[in-house]
Amino acid sequence: MRRKIESKNYEFVVVGGGMSGICAAIAAARNGVHTALIHNRSVLGGNASSEIRIHISGASDSQKKPQLEEGGILHEIMLDNKAHNDWFSYPLWDLTLFTKVKTQTGLDLYLNTVMYDAFCSGNKITKICCYQETTEKHIEFTANLFADCTGNGSLGYFAGAEYMTGSESKSKYGEKHAPDIENNNRMGNSILFRAVDRGEPVKFTPPPFAKKLSETDLAFRVHSSVIPDYSQAEDPEEYRRVSSVSSASTEYGYWWVELCGDSVDIIDDYENIRDELYSYFYGVWDHIKNGGDHGAENYDLVWVGALPGMRESRRLLGDYVLNECDILDNQQFDDGVAYGGWGVDLHAPNGVKDTHLLPSQVWTFDGAYTIPYRCYYSKNIDNMFMAGRNISASKLGLASARVIGTCAVGGQAVGIAAAMCAKKKILPRMLNNHIDELRQEILKEDGFIPGAVNEDRADKARTAEFSASDFQDGHTADRVISGVSRDYGEKINSWKCDLKSDTWIQAHFKKPCSLSQIRITFDSNFNYPIRITMAPARQHQQRRGVPEELVKDFDIELIKDEKTVKTVKIRNNHQRLCVCDFDSVLCDGFKISIISTNGSRTVTVFEIRSY
Repeated sequence: MRRKIESKNYEFVVVGGGMSGICAAIAAARNGVHTALIHNRSVLGGNASSEIRIHISGASDSQKKPQLEEGGILHEIMLDNKAHNDWFSYPLWDLTLFTKVKTQTGLDLYLNTVMYDAFCSGNKITKICCYQETTEKHIEFTANLFADCTGNGSLGYFAGAEYMTGSESKSKYGEKHAPDIENNNRMGNSILFRAVDRGEPVKFTPPPFAKKLSETDLAFRVHSSVIPDYSQAEDPEEYRRVSSVSSASTEYGYWWVELCGDSVDIIDDYENIRDELYSYFYGVWDHIKNGGDHGAENYDLVWVGALPGMRESRRLLGDYVLNECDILDNQQFDDGVAYGGWGVDLHAPNGVKDTHLLPSQVWTFDGAYTIPYRCYYSKNIDNMFMAGRNISASKLGLASARVIGTCAVGGQAVGIAAAMCAKKKILPRMLNNHIDELRQEILKEDGFIPGAVNEDRADKARTAEFSASDFQDGHTADRVISGVSRDYGEKINSWKCDLKSDTWIQAHFKKPCSLSQIRITFDSNFNYPIRITMAPARQHQQRRGVPEELVKDFDIELIKDEKTVKTVKIRNNHQRLCVCDFDSVLCDGFKISIISTNGSRTVTVFEIRSY
């Protein structure tokens, strides 16, 4: 007997619960839109989840460009994780993501729910069909707006959206590193592992399907705590840089255990790729353990991924295609709503099978590029957004924009855009007529767009006069309304002073106004990474707990005629953006008194807004 089909209606439906989908769904719900997040796995996070465990990289290029670190919802989630997960536990990371989504008002989560079809009327999606494996329920979702955050572009594919695969020719976009003739080369899928030193010899018996690999097969792939010979590489220095050689190389990796499959469609070949990845990984481990001295005698496998992480499949076509020229030229689009700074990171076309090639070529650049809003909605499906690695980008554009941090900030931009479309009762393309409003809302939510500044007319703090108890080296009180909420460029964008018994910053309005919210952006010190990671070397770069620079305890006094009319007390803050809501108060100023930080003796405030 077939079970009854359940029907669910929402304003906005997000398919795919990776980091881009999480950020899109939370952003939309926070802006008052009834939202569903549908995910086909038991845990959230996609490539960043405990199932795959790729650490979150982004525009900062592993802290080489620290002031490009992603803020917004992604940073908020990572700070939540730092508050209770000192030992890089992936189950606790799963809990952080689950809690963030489940506690968000206006957001419903559907885990273990596979989308298998989509229906359209004209150029609009009308409903999608899903099956929740754990409950055996068939669920149909209807909405005015949808977002494809599946990575594979599955929703777009089922709906008939235009898409791209493979590599474009050099003549298509004028990309320097594109092939002369288009081809079907794709970046492949990888599985990761974690091993520990038991302090005594540990035997390893390979499974019968493990590949037999030689040192020649792995000549250009770091697989040992013993420093390899670089003499055969075309560019030895490039090999050292790309491979990130470290003494911890036997403990974690290897992203280069990568395969692209043998069929035309990498999605169709997923299961075969997974099986072959197993044979290659266990062949690599057999070689490390039993094929000579690799410094691995005492190492024991404690985790091997069973779900390969995907880098590239379909790229959905939007009104603009981000390409390598935009990236290397630091293009700043008028409709830029997200940004990237990761190098153009192009992997060997056949992965680990390309034994004569480096596993990756990377073309780095200074600065950042922005990603236009036109890359985040479908060209021919009128009510569908996309975010993640399936955005509108060329193969080489994707080679930079695919990293998780860049995907996540794009997801937040999509969620905010969807909320604006819902409120204005318009479709995604029509929001181009309100692009400045969208960009301002992204900045308000701790998003960052290089070159954009706070011009929010509703922010009463922009016209206030600021004073403070003290300041350091030009970091005066008025810097909190510079319009930029981080250190970026040549101007000073923060108030900074030593923490004393009486440390405060105060705003005074020219005439009384009603306030119900104050938003304060503190310093979380982008110079130190805070991402969840299995890599011991990356773990050692981090500090225990939340960033010590963050202000922990403070009071806000709302003032009228030099008298305090309301006090708001904030305790145990661990967030960079602290949003303080309260009942509306008529006042002519407010004072923020800093009581303590999370360890630093210096107080830094980047931005203060009031509404």
